[in-house]
Amino acid sequence: MLDLATSVQYVKGIGPRLAEILADKGIHTVDDLLHYLPFRYEDRLNPRSIPELRPGEMATVIAEVRRASFVPTRRLPIFEITAGQGRARLKCIWFHAGYLQDRLKPGQWLALYGKVEEDYRGGALRMVQPQFEILEESSSEKGAEDLRERKLASSLEIGRIVPIYESAGQGRLTSRWFRRIIHAALENLTPDLPEAIPAAVRQRRNLIPPREAFSKVHWPEPGQSLAELESARSPAHLRLIFEELFLIELGLELKRREHKAQPGIVFALDERVRSALKKILPFHPTAAQKKVLKEIAADMGSPSPMRRLLQGDVGSGKTIVAFEAAVVAMENGFQVALMAPTEILAQQHYFWARRTLEPAGYRIVLLTGSLEEDRKREIRRHIAQGNAQLVIGTHALIEQSVEFFDLGLVIVDEQHRFGVLQRFKLMKKSREPGSPDAPLREPDVLVMTATPIPRTLALTLYGDLDLSIIDAMPPGRTPIVTRRVRDERSDQVWDFVRKQVAAGHQTYVVYPAIEENEENDLKAAMKMFQELSRRVFPDLRVGLLHGRLDAEQKELAMGRFQRGELDILVSTTVIEVGVDVPNANLMVIEHAERFGLAQLHQLRGRIGRGATKSYCVLMTSGKVSEEGERRLDAMVKMNDGFRIAELDLELRGPGEFFGTRQAGLPSFRVATLIRDARLLEAAKQEAAAVLAGPNEEISQAEIDRALRYMRARWQRTYGLVEVA
Repeated sequence: MLDLATSVQYVKGIGPRLAEILADKGIHTVDDLLHYLPFRYEDRLNPRSIPELRPGEMATVIAEVRRASFVPTRRLPIFEITAGQGRARLKCIWFHAGYLQDRLKPGQWLALYGKVEEDYRGGALRMVQPQFEILEESSSEKGAEDLRERKLASSLEIGRIVPIYESAGQGRLTSRWFRRIIHAALENLTPDLPEAIPAAVRQRRNLIPPREAFSKVHWPEPGQSLAELESARSPAHLRLIFEELFLIELGLELKRREHKAQPGIVFALDERVRSALKKILPFHPTAAQKKVLKEIAADMGSPSPMRRLLQGDVGSGKTIVAFEAAVVAMENGFQVALMAPTEILAQQHYFWARRTLEPAGYRIVLLTGSLEEDRKREIRRHIAQGNAQLVIGTHALIEQSVEFFDLGLVIVDEQHRFGVLQRFKLMKKSREPGSPDAPLREPDVLVMTATPIPRTLALTLYGDLDLSIIDAMPPGRTPIVTRRVRDERSDQVWDFVRKQVAAGHQTYVVYPAIEENEENDLKAAMKMFQELSRRVFPDLRVGLLHGRLDAEQKELAMGRFQRGELDILVSTTVIEVGVDVPNANLMVIEHAERFGLAQLHQLRGRIGRGATKSYCVLMTSGKVSEEGERRLDAMVKMNDGFRIAELDLELRGPGEFFGTRQAGLPSFRVATLIRDARLLEAAKQEAAAVLAGPNEEISQAEIDRALRYMRARWQRTYGLVEVA
């Protein structure tokens, strides 16, 4: 007998060589194989009579082979049969099918399934490339009709709802092959499968047993709704989807509780701290900012370490909230580390912090990889001795040589650009002051993102974090007007740029590439900088910014633009995050169809940061794909980052939501975040209820079994959850 942990090579019909092909699909065990679900189903029930058939429909027909012939044409060898029921006839043809000469012969009874067409040679009906199964070799066999019925009942191809699988091994392992192999695996599977979900949860959610779910998801019973199967809403689908989401949420909830159980820092929130906060505020905070700061302050004042995700659309004021949290920590005598994904963003935070916090007496340093080694060594010494209170940097902060004197708060900006382990390394740099051998102490952690994350994705990717959302923009912001134009109208666009510059404003012009490439026809920033500065705008001040410039050159270009010494900044997506120039009110994005939806929204967020009306022009070239049209249409119609994020998640799927696959995102086998959002919410509730036990409903034995099952089955996912 097989169990779920059995290597797939031991399933009848597989073996070591085919197991290697399946491994490329992520199929290593029987459990993986049974979670390889059909991507659609075909209703091959209810055989039809030939006179009932109509062109264009899919149908099952049981008929006798009357004639069979092979036509070896040079271009397209054809095997052809004429099948009959009484006087009714149906032609069936297969291309490149000489092998059928020895299989299909007159007198046989076949079950056929395929699309009915009108034969262009005479108006009769035909099927092209139908699925077939031989039910009997000859109608003269003893008990032929009874044998025919028995073979039809046991067929995997005809007379049932048939699962259709994605092929593997470059088509070597076909859908038909998967049907045979999965059927064999189910026949030899132990009847006593472990049950991960406690009985009370199963009863509350109407979940069928796992053995039954596997059988019915692959081989639906007659009468099962095809619509429910296709939409993954059959009882079998719902059981498997819920279990997958429940185990992920169980791990996240366990991690959340472990965080809460860790000893943390209790930050004082007295009048002295409140007075310090009022001093640094450059403006009156919005109600949304006040609400979020209150949530953060409550966490910092509790004995458990803070683990909070701060979300807000571009320009909503997350940075000032983060610096207010930093002031709370520094006023309590602790150090703060702020890690940003790029040097440009780290430098921007550093300059903003110096302008805002240094006048109040806080000591701030910047640590990035491009600094000279002597300078880095000096900064690391100040950090280790506690002289630096706010340390802003890039990945350089997590280098082994960086030691903090008394780290109390970690802020990670644009967190999706960091791997999970990188965040974890920074969190673990906190020790008791003056005691290098003391146990690690958990600092508070505030994770920020300007990429709005749909709630369903946040519940899985950051399910162990508490969530704060700044859901309102600061007053005085005017909505950005977004238009799309073909690049044939570029002269009109450049005229509009000239008018905005004449009115005293500045413009970004963004390109998807730095240099031209022979493999594509994309305009590139470096060449277009020459074109725009010399031919189009010879009388204007045009600058260039891209990722290959060294830190000093980037800082020089960005500084000139911020000080108003440049009218136009030609750039790549290096300006996507963190660049703040309120006087820039126009952005032109060339080849806009080549950018992701979230990326377009992030780029657009660089303008509209002042009270002046702002414009975003999306220029396109060539034919735009259907998905590209949806992205561009959404940009023109929507300014709400969360609505845009939901659509982006729908278009690209969770794995590609941020443009690159994220290390912390669980790999779903049967669940889909958009489709299964309600099940995800339910799974989260039930996971919390299970870990709140034991009680009258859920025994300790059931809780232990669920956790064992979760750890065994989701070791990789849970390992990432531990450090998320």
